[in-house]
This record gives sequence, structure tokens and C-alpha cells, in this order.
Amino acid sequence: MGAGSPSPTIVNVGYRSTNFWVVSAGRNRLLVDLGWPGKAAALFANLERMGVPLSEIRYGLATHYHIDHAGAAQDLKERGVPLLVMQEQVHAVPLMKQWTKPADHYTEITTHDNVVIPTSESRALLAEIGIAGEILPTPGHSDDSVSLVLDIGCAFTGDLTLETMVAKEDPAVVARSWQLLRDRGVTTIYAGHGSPYYLQNRVDG
Repeated sequence: MGAGSPSPTIVNVGYRSTNFWVVSAGRNRLLVDLGWPGKAAALFANLERMGVPLSEIRYGLATHYHIDHAGAAQDLKERGVPLLVMQEQVHAVPLMKQWTKPADHYTEITTHDNVVIPTSESRALLAEIGIAGEILPTPGHSDDSVSLVLDIGCAFTGDLTLETMVAKEDPAVVARSWQLLRDRGVTTIYAGHGSPYYLQNRVDG
């Protein structure tokens, strides 16, 4: 955003313990993480309750393709919300189906009609909708994980594993992802679960 432009607004339209964040620059909005499978109605209801028209959501972005973060992506597409996919995520989109059951009523994501760009082009795309920031690859929780980083110093990280909570993940990969965020000046984390929190400079505080 240019000099004097207001900071983007951030609202949470999440449900079932998962946060779904709407980042707005005026009437241009980006939805970060995209609902549970079979539960799109709850997402649509929360968007309406928070005063976010579907017609103003320019893109939906999944931080990673797990069912609690991208389960309603196709339902959103069918209501006119383009799906923004980073090239680093393309392989993961069709794989998500294997983690669903018939009872989930998952709407499979089509792959021919998504907006696919490399993360290196994300700043220019976001600028077109008035959002100053970029989308960065932040693997650790999964190899397709990305984070939306705003120039105001906050990041939307999905399920990026905390450095103090590494279990099966590669600690070096996790550490590199968090360092990338620190290098971009991130101070506040909007994660996929729980409340926003302050990012410490180092894992040991």
C-alpha cells in the first residue's frame, strides 16, 4: 500500500477450533485458510456475520492442504472465490482427498482453474488488491506450508510448528522457516489455532 494508506484489517471467521482469517484492504479481501470439508455453510454464515461479502473476497489462500485448512476451498470456488495456489503447493492439492471420508462430504478441488503463481510473484499480486506483503514458503509442518507476511509485521502461519514443539518434523527446516519470518520483521503471529501471539526473537527467548 502506498504512503498514507490505512493498515489492513484482520477478522477471524473460524469455527471448530480452526482460525480462518480475512485480511481486508477496503473492499478487497483475502481469506487465509478455507474451512472444513462439508462445513462450508458455517464458514459462509461467519463471513456474513462479520460483514464480509463473498463478492469482496478476491482470493482464497490455504496455508497448507490439510482438511481443516482447505476443506471448503472448492465450495468457495463454486461461490465465485478464486483459489490462489503457490507453485510449491500444486502437488499437495489433489493429495488432500486421501485424508477425507465419505461422511466428510468433501467437495474435491479442481486443479485446472486455480490461480497458480510462484511465491516470488506474490507481492505484486497482493499489491493489486491493496495489500502490502508477500507469501513465503514456510515448510515444517508440511512441505506445502506457506505463510502470508504483511509489511506491518504480522504473519499468518497456519500450522507451522513451534520451534519448542518439534516432534516428527525436521527441526532444521522448522528453524529456517521461523528465521525467514523474523528476517522479514514479523512480530505478531496469527496461527491456524489459538490466539495471536508475539514472536520472540529466538527460540530460547
